Amino acid sequence: MSALLFIGGVLFMVVAVGLSIALHEIGHLVPAKLFKLRVPQYMIGFGKTLVSFKRGETQYGIKALPLGGYISMVGMYPPREQVASEKPGKKPNLFQKVFGQMVDDARSQANENVLPSDEGRLFYQLPIYKRIIIMLGGPIMNLIIGFVVITIVLTSFGQATPTTTVAEVYQCIASAQNANQTECTDEDVTAPAYEAGLLPGDTITAVNGAAVAQAEWNKLTDVIRDHPGEPITLDYVRDGQSHSTELTPYLTERPATDENGYVLLDEQGEYIMTKVGFVGMGSLQQDLTQPLSAVPGVIGDQLLKIGDVILHLPQRMVDVAQAAFGSEERDPNGPVSIVGVGRIAGEISAEGSISVADKFATLLSLVGGLNLALFAFNLIPLLPLDGGHVVGALYEGLKRMVARIFKIKKIKPVDTVKLLPLTYVVVVAMLVMGGLLIYADIFKPIQLF
Repeated sequence: MSALLFIGGVLFMVVAVGLSIALHEIGHLVPAKLFKLRVPQYMIGFGKTLVSFKRGETQYGIKALPLGGYISMVGMYPPREQVASEKPGKKPNLFQKVFGQMVDDARSQANENVLPSDEGRLFYQLPIYKRIIIMLGGPIMNLIIGFVVITIVLTSFGQATPTTTVAEVYQCIASAQNANQTECTDEDVTAPAYEAGLLPGDTITAVNGAAVAQAEWNKLTDVIRDHPGEPITLDYVRDGQSHSTELTPYLTERPATDENGYVLLDEQGEYIMTKVGFVGMGSLQQDLTQPLSAVPGVIGDQLLKIGDVILHLPQRMVDVAQAAFGSEERDPNGPVSIVGVGRIAGEISAEGSISVADKFATLLSLVGGLNLALFAFNLIPLLPLDGGHVVGALYEGLKRMVARIFKIKKIKPVDTVKLLPLTYVVVVAMLVMGGLLIYADIFKPIQLF
């Protein structure tokens, strides 16, 4: 049964990835057609075409390797012009020959579908803002999908939230800070929460006379952390009866957290430590539905974490390589491949200790996070990613602005195909990273349970 559930989770994610890619390409397709740009092909996957049909000017199809997708748009690059090295009396050098041929081949392939009737509606002839809208359409579609899916999860299923109900109370400071120490000695400092008589199951309702709601564990811990060595009063409910107690937080060094309670890490992935008050009790986490107003904050927090991964991608890939070929554990917040996402989905589906509702909510959260990652990754300002085309259009817009200022009449379109050598470097780097991640996700996967 668990094997079937695992396969079901993997298939769920395969379908979700396929739909995300398909909708990403629709994000490009719709504005392209609205701006009268001819789109000869809309394809999901790469390789051999398995099935296809034609509607209007566009052939729609699915290919053998569903690891991406694309739409072809006519006139992506301007026509070739004679360069100085080709002029009579001047011979091109080896670099110009090799890369010039590469550029010419790419330009010819991209423009082989251009028809005489396409004049005036080629991609490079469109106004700058239309080109930007077309190229941003895909990433924005992923952002919309991520927003919708995460909204459904937060408002319908809830989010794992630390509550003011006490889950555990440690007898001493040492056992609270060291998971390997299960017993306390006479020399260990008694934990303030234990000394104050708090027990697992108690629900704290007020701190220093100020009420705290069930989901305001962070508000409670802020007071504790900010008052080391100072007595504070806690009101709590036990078995339906109200009680009050006083305790004095112990000054200790603990990992720093952000405003949402997430632990902060430095550039090396190590905890950022800070001296704060500590009482030695833990929170019971529960899935609590969130208001719609909480969605932007959650999505913004996820995008910041994704952005951090992208900004430090070289170091993250080094960490993945060290884990894949060494004894280190994979970082659960590090990059994963499509294989890794599918494996995580399968393990979640097969886990017997998770309810069906929680499994479904977690799978939806994976889909939402995947689309946010696709949104952020495609905005990287390098070709062949969407962000690279956007930067090319913005650069041309800047050139035109300067030309208007200095009354320059003729401005050539920015020819992004000339960046093909750099594009190949980016593609090779992406293939290497993808191969490494797939290897790591197969032989040294992230451990969830």
